Amino acid sequence: MRCPECQSSETKVLESRLIQEGASVRRRRECLKCDYRFTTYEREDRFQIRVEKNDGRFEDFRSEKLLKSVSIACQKRPVKPDQIEDLVHDIERELYSKGKKSIKSKALGDMLISRMRNLDHVAYVRFASVYKDFKTPDEFISELRALRDN
Repeated sequence: MRCPECQSSETKVLESRLIQEGASVRRRRECLKCDYRFTTYEREDRFQIRVEKNDGRFEDFRSEKLLKSVSIACQKRPVKPDQIEDLVHDIERELYSKGKKSIKSKALGDMLISRMRNLDHVAYVRFASVYKDFKTPDEFISELRALRDN
């Protein structure tokens, strides 16, 4: 690491701290040449996952978008914000662990809906009604029966 003051490459680490739930490291450094102290941050260099939409377009994966949809489905339900965040982070971890740079929106939706089923049944039905594009009350009833029978 080069000193931002004198550009010397001889520095030493004074202190290291994990931040962002262990996803990054904050380091306090000191230049051995000019004694200038500075902070650096180290994090994993992740590739950007792309989501292939049904019409063939691609967009960047954004966990905030999943978080928002799940939060809407869970409104006025006994689901804690931490549970929603854990669900979304679990999906994100799975996507990165597979190492694929793209995923079809249907596959992403399927991952999400299967986890929603275990989170809260009412929130699941709310989400499923939009995701599966229910058109009739019979589709709701069918989904409720399937939920009850499992």
